[in-house]
Amino acid sequence: MPIARRRARLCAPLLAVLAVLAVVLRPIAPASAHGFTSTAYVDLTSGGRGVVLADLTLEYDLLVVSTADAENDDRLFKEGTAAWNDGDLAGQAAALTRHADAVIRYVSDRFTVAAGGHACVPTQVGHVTVELRDVPYAHVMLRYVCGDQAAQEHEVTSSLFPDSEHYVRDTKTIVTYSLDLQSGSAALDGERPSFSTHQSTSARFWDFFRLGAEHLLTGPDHLLFLLALIAGSRRLRELVLAATTFTLAHSVTFILAALGVVAVDADLVEPTIALSIAVVAGWHLWRLWRRGSHAGELETTSTSHLSLDRAGWARLAVVFCFGLVHGLGFAGALGIDSAWSWSRLWSLLVFNLGIEAVQLALIALAFPLLVFARRRNPRAALVITGTIAAAVSVMGLFWFVERVAAG
Repeated sequence: MPIARRRARLCAPLLAVLAVLAVVLRPIAPASAHGFTSTAYVDLTSGGRGVVLADLTLEYDLLVVSTADAENDDRLFKEGTAAWNDGDLAGQAAALTRHADAVIRYVSDRFTVAAGGHACVPTQVGHVTVELRDVPYAHVMLRYVCGDQAAQEHEVTSSLFPDSEHYVRDTKTIVTYSLDLQSGSAALDGERPSFSTHQSTSARFWDFFRLGAEHLLTGPDHLLFLLALIAGSRRLRELVLAATTFTLAHSVTFILAALGVVAVDADLVEPTIALSIAVVAGWHLWRLWRRGSHAGELETTSTSHLSLDRAGWARLAVVFCFGLVHGLGFAGALGIDSAWSWSRLWSLLVFNLGIEAVQLALIALAFPLLVFARRRNPRAALVITGTIAAAVSVMGLFWFVERVAAG
């Protein structure tokens, strides 16, 4: 066989691996797991016959720029931005209060409630307040009057912060409701902007399953953590154990967050997630460096060997600890900051299923290609996994420094 053709056959699986990883390592926002996206949170409760109360929690800076643009209000933009730059939460709340009419118009035009086919009329309740989560969030309280009839169901629609405003993309509005003798949650976006309080169980399931899948696919830090696990695993058993350990760990903090037992400041969670990426990726680099010239033997170890060495068990322990922190990040994506509710827990578990489905799909896609590449050209496979691990580790360290500085 000609040398060129032989080399081409040896490189084919490696190019396939690189193609898959190129999709995974697409351009991503550096500082946050959600870069140019936003999530709005809304709690709906009954305020009496024909009345619905809505507590909307919206990113402060996004609310300021979107409202100022929609209302052509330069003063709101200047005052709101100045308070943002100063990190002054009281000043931010004051800026929104001074321009409450514009803020309420923006929000009520894009978040609507209807009963019996008729739009409910919104009015403001209390003052706009601002709290610090990972970033400042504004609380806007609205009272929707739906008439005298006792509606059996309500239709809720959200078009908050649409793509057309060009500030963020793919905004999600997570609604938790207790209305019409029904309680549950819904995830609204451009593809599904509305829901009924009598929505089916399957519709609720799909909402949060899809949200979990999208969260992993569009969340670079969780995605890179998984990529570090794939690149650093020698055998399928090792990868499955690591992925399962990660799943169990973040499921624990999911449930504890839903119970209201655990609440950790995002200023601690986000840098730790970034550090976990660097550590897990760096673990593979350390192992390659430690084995030195015998690293090729490390990659071609028989898949029938089922035991883990001491370093393997230590790696699982590290993955478990960091998985606990990632679980807090996942819970934060659903706005988990209140006490136990069955509805919230159900949504959380389905969200988790969506994450796991994508995680398993990526493993099923990438790992067999890496195994094939290692068997055909072990040294080249080592270069690929080592390069990936180095790049992921550098990115994790960069995010860690950036998030610590921002905190």
